[in-house]
Amino acid sequence: MAKAETRTFVSELGAFNIYKKNQGRLARQLTAAAIGLIVVVFAWTLAHNRPLADQPSSIRIAVAGMVLVIGGWLAFRVVNYPPFAEFLISVEGEMHKVTWSSWPELWRAVAVVLSTMIFLGLILALYDFVWAWFLRMVGVIQ
Repeated sequence: MAKAETRTFVSELGAFNIYKKNQGRLARQLTAAAIGLIVVVFAWTLAHNRPLADQPSSIRIAVAGMVLVIGGWLAFRVVNYPPFAEFLISVEGEMHKVTWSSWPELWRAVAVVLSTMIFLGLILALYDFVWAWFLRMVGVIQ
């Protein structure tokens, strides 16, 4: 019996292939965009704050550029790593099965939630005032 080839993420880092190119496309693109945004914010923070704030701007730009390139490549490889890509393909498949609410139903649900929260807030405020009054009368608080 042939052994199944086990490929780790590190062994996949040098690959240029796109795993199952047409499946889970939206989920993978959005995941890569989110990872890319995190990398961009990290590179900007690294270039403008410690530990590189005291360095010349050429070094800060070079380090931020390297972080962007390496982070972009890692984002591309992560969403094409077979186990993770299969997960994202499954997520997109499940999202297509979801029954989404219509706008009128959504607004009714929002109204119910907001009115319930306002009602509970008022009840808790009333309890707070009653207990504060009672504790002042007994002399526990001043």
